[in-house]
Amino acid sequence: MAGNLERALAIIELLAKQGGSMQLAAIADTLNIPRSGTHRLLAELSDEGYVRQDEHGEYVLALKLVSLGLMWLSTAGVLDISQPVLDRLAAASGELARLGVIEDDHITFVGKAQGARSGLRYDPDMGSRPPLHCTASGQAWLATMSDEEALELVSRQGGIGKAGQRGPKAPKTIQQFLQDLNGARKRGYGVASETYEAGMTSMAAAIRHPVTGLVVGTVSLAGPTSRLPDTRLKELAPALLEAASDMSGAALSSPYFKRGPRAAPAAAAVQPVEPKRRGRPRAA
Repeated sequence: MAGNLERALAIIELLAKQGGSMQLAAIADTLNIPRSGTHRLLAELSDEGYVRQDEHGEYVLALKLVSLGLMWLSTAGVLDISQPVLDRLAAASGELARLGVIEDDHITFVGKAQGARSGLRYDPDMGSRPPLHCTASGQAWLATMSDEEALELVSRQGGIGKAGQRGPKAPKTIQQFLQDLNGARKRGYGVASETYEAGMTSMAAAIRHPVTGLVVGTVSLAGPTSRLPDTRLKELAPALLEAASDMSGAALSSPYFKRGPRAAPAAAAVQPVEPKRRGRPRAA
């Protein structure tokens, strides 16, 4: 029974990542499942409304899964809390603002606002889980831990220095990774310039639960490197930190943000610099 459940979930994840239709044979071969078993699981998933066959007989995800995800986000209060803050940050920066939520040992992007109205736009898929060692969101979270805890968490994702899998400036050694992490601690926010993707730069700040102090998420900005040099990142830092502070203050309103991450950070004393208020009302 457990084997069938795991296989069914693997099919759903594969179709979600594929973003299009797949033939039964391709699904079976990709997941190394017998085609007879794959056919049976697809039939069951279809009966339950999670997948459907298109006009060519290939399989795609049905809208039921999307509906459940949106329903959960609505009832958890995540979008109500984050969207006004993300909209404000995107408008102020002219770049993509995103909310990442921490669960166990990973970050998942669940909300966004696009500030770019013309020219190059960075708009990756929602629901993605960024690698921790070479992204600003991962750096912002890891910077709240000790070096040892950060390295242990990164090792769970495959470690550091795998050539050809990340951006051209991704850290290739532990020393380089720790140097980047120390820089994030000093600034109070993470910066990733062409470490995850060539030509793209991002910055992120940790969101702490106002009662427990645990890091429950991240808020980030991302865009083309040509628009985000160091001087521009420093200009945007107060708005980013203010958004993280607003998210923290509103976290009590969402049952989801009451869930702590894997463990309390060992370096919890490291806190971002509190931004100066500019007289705008806080997002509710």
